[in-house]
Amino acid sequence: MDQIPLSTERNSRINRKKWTFLFILLIVVAAGLGLFLNQKNDKPVKSGEKDKANRPQPVATREVVRQDMRELVNALGTLTAFNTSVVRSRVDGVLLRIRYTEGSTVKEGDLLAEIDAAPYEAALKNALGQLQRDQALLKNAELDLQRYEELWSKDSIAKQQLDTQSALVAQLRGTAQTDQALVDTARLNLSYTKIKAPIAGRLGLRLVDTGNFIKASDANGLVTITQHQPIAVVFAVPDKYLQKIQAKLKNQEPLKVEAWDREQSNLLAKGKVQVIDNAVDVTTGTLKLKAVFPNADESLFPNQFVNVRLQVDTLKDALAVPANAVQRGSIGTFVYAVNEDDTVSLKKIEAGVSDGDYVAVTGELEAGQKLVTEGADRLREGAKVEPMAAKPARRGKEKRAQ
Repeated sequence: MDQIPLSTERNSRINRKKWTFLFILLIVVAAGLGLFLNQKNDKPVKSGEKDKANRPQPVATREVVRQDMRELVNALGTLTAFNTSVVRSRVDGVLLRIRYTEGSTVKEGDLLAEIDAAPYEAALKNALGQLQRDQALLKNAELDLQRYEELWSKDSIAKQQLDTQSALVAQLRGTAQTDQALVDTARLNLSYTKIKAPIAGRLGLRLVDTGNFIKASDANGLVTITQHQPIAVVFAVPDKYLQKIQAKLKNQEPLKVEAWDREQSNLLAKGKVQVIDNAVDVTTGTLKLKAVFPNADESLFPNQFVNVRLQVDTLKDALAVPANAVQRGSIGTFVYAVNEDDTVSLKKIEAGVSDGDYVAVTGELEAGQKLVTEGADRLREGAKVEPMAAKPARRGKEKRAQ
């Protein structure tokens, strides 16, 4: 077996000594660094840093108030035109002229279009001619009747001749009445050649162009008119509010309704409930209501979706707190009240109806007491705070548009 050279064995021992020395040196350096860090952490905190750590937490506050609170029911509603009319021709003919502008607002009775009136003018003249002829025959028969009556009184003619003349007069009177009805019909048809607005409202898009032959039986009509002033909204509320709604309507108290935009940031209109449905929808457990808005500025359009707020009741002189002061946690609903020494105390409450930025509550609170509205997430019971000015919260009655 070959022998390991002495030089190679000597080099291996030297390398092992070097690695052992480096490992011991690394342990010493690590121990020294740890001792240095411990000594640095054990140094006393400077007075400025200590004051900064114990500085009171800045918070925004708002007072508890007593005010009337509206009990509101939120719903999604669909605006519907108060009246909708499809303008159709009542006679057949060629459309000669269109007198309206698409999208414009018209009044009841405004001229919208004209149909060729020549055939109806001729029919009227024909009916008038027949009427005049039969009226002349009737007048002559009446004169003959007067003569026969005089002759019969003198016993100069037979009674049968007088009766025959009387029947002829009655027959001609009926013919004259029929002719008069034909004249009235012809005159009415002639008036229908001028198509007028049946209701006041806003016109839609034109459905028929000038020069087309239109009929009274056309389903689409010429144009549609939707009445925007007033306008209605249909919405549904849970049936649990049925008793309050019925009580209001029975006492003839107005059920106020507000229409808000999709973001519920802008009040669009204010109105009141006009009628409720006659049955509860068993599939959804809701009751449909119909409210009416004056819509003086025509900001509401049919088929538009709006957020509806129905006022079903009013809580008089309720204890109210800003909504952003209410906190929720494992212990339930609570608020942080600011004490006279600028410390906070946790107060458990029960939240009720909300109106605008305020919530009606019950609990160990009093009107005028300050509550934390901003910065409450970093607070604990007894924490020191530094109250700061906050933006005024809007009360429910102040948020209502005038």
